[in-house]
Order: sequence, then C-alpha cells, then structure tokens
Amino acid sequence: MNDCKKLRIAPSILAADPGRLAEQAREAEKAGADYIHVDIMDGHFVPNLSFGPNIVGALRKAVKIPLDVHLMITQPDRYIRSFIEAGADIVTVHLEAPHPVSKTLKTIREMGAKCGLAINPPTIQDRVIPFLKEIDLLLCMTVNPGFGGQPFIKEVMEKVRFFRKIIDAELINCQIEVDGGVNQDTISLSAAAGANVFVCGTSVFANDIESSINKLRKNAVEASPQTL
Repeated sequence: MNDCKKLRIAPSILAADPGRLAEQAREAEKAGADYIHVDIMDGHFVPNLSFGPNIVGALRKAVKIPLDVHLMITQPDRYIRSFIEAGADIVTVHLEAPHPVSKTLKTIREMGAKCGLAINPPTIQDRVIPFLKEIDLLLCMTVNPGFGGQPFIKEVMEKVRFFRKIIDAELINCQIEVDGGVNQDTISLSAAAGANVFVCGTSVFANDIESSINKLRKNAVEASPQTL
C-alpha cells in the first residue's frame, strides 16, 4: 500500500489526563498508535486554550512516534518555528486563519517538518484545490473546532470522498485526516469515505488505551476500500 494511504491512528492528547500527558502518550505509543495528535488552541481562532511549544517538547522526550501538531491559532506563521524546534514532525495550519498559506506551508517544509492544511466543516472544498500539491496532509475537521466531545458531522464525508478522488486521480502524495467525534462507529464511516489518518480523543483515553486502539484500527481496516 502507498505510504500516504496507510491507515494511522492518532490519539489526541487533549483528551488525556492533564496530569499524566507523557505517561498516557507512552501508553498510546506502546499500544500501537501511529501519531500523537496535539491540538494547539489560542483562544482567538477558536474559543478555547490548550498547549504551547513546551508541551510539544515534553511529548517529544516521552515518545518516538511522530507528533502531529494541529495549530488552531491566528497567524500560525508566527509560531511554526517554535513548534518545529520543540519537536513537531507534522504541522497543520488552518486555511481559514489569516496567513499567507503557500508561504507558511513552504516554511514548514523548509524547516524539515511535514506540512498539513486543515479546513473547518463549513469551508468550501474548492478553496483547497490550489494547495493540494503543496501539502503532505489534508485535515478535514468533522466538528467545528475548539472543544472536544462534539458529535461527528457526517456531511463532511462528502468532502473526504471528493478529495480522495482528486488525490488518487492525480497521484498526489497526501494523506487525508479526520478530527472530531471519531469513535468506534464513525471511524468506519471515515475509512469508507477515504480517510486514512484518524484523530481519536475520548474514544482512546476514556477507556483502556490498548483495547481501544486495537478496536479502532480493526474497524478502520474492515471499512477501508484501500485494504480490500
């Protein structure tokens, strides 16, 4: 299978016990997680606050798997250097945030990280097309960003199918990630639509981490047309 289509589970550390972030990240890595997803929120782009580069640095010391850092912040171009220097392997910025998108993506790549572009559920999918060949990962938000525990927006699967067709037809080396409300049921919908990276928060950390990751991966594999 093409590496950009490999199914990957990315537990969201935002849903972990705040007093045991490093410990639970290590548990997720031991259980077979492919990435650790780190949501960065500034209280401006989204109505919540979360982590800074120091947490990314602490997680980098705790695990060896890639850190998938999602910047839900205004003017992400001002902060990408700090997060990459702290240990981010993938840096995803929002199309909707005020910044020079192509220049920001180029800077991320020049600094040695993989670059991602995220879109919120209301964003028109055609706005993404000019950037598809500039990114390593496209993140389709399946909730409106800012808070965990929101219900999965099934209509976003139309976008996932749309982008999967383009990426496959044009042989673009780009992963498709979904984030928000991804659980044992909705991971199947996401995989069937063509997503290959699944950000899972409470569906991993609210239960036994190892058994949760195993079940999530099983459901994704069974639903994905890429593994048939």
